[in-house]
Amino acid sequence: MERQPTKTEETPGEHIHIVSPKVYVAIFLSLLVLTGTTVAVSYIDLGVFNAVVALAIACIKMVLVVLFFMHVKYSSKLTKLTVISGVFIFLGLISMTLADYMSRAWGRW
Repeated sequence: MERQPTKTEETPGEHIHIVSPKVYVAIFLSLLVLTGTTVAVSYIDLGVFNAVVALAIACIKMVLVVLFFMHVKYSSKLTKLTVISGVFIFLGLISMTLADYMSRAWGRW
């Protein structure tokens, strides 16, 4: 009778990657700095670029969370493909929403 691998053992075709606590602390601190940057930028009047800067900082934080806390960086190619396809679907939905918004009659509401 063949013995089944336990959860801590590596099964064939699977690679276990252990992330050190130092990486988690570094990512956590960078997320805190980026959150502080978001708050600091919110007090600066950048005109039409307020939303652009806030979304850029939010995208950087999202990438850090997805890559390290969700372990996508160390996952299989199929998981990475799934995440990338989700990002492209999100961008498609945002572009369709913005296209609808831009095609509305300006100043009539």
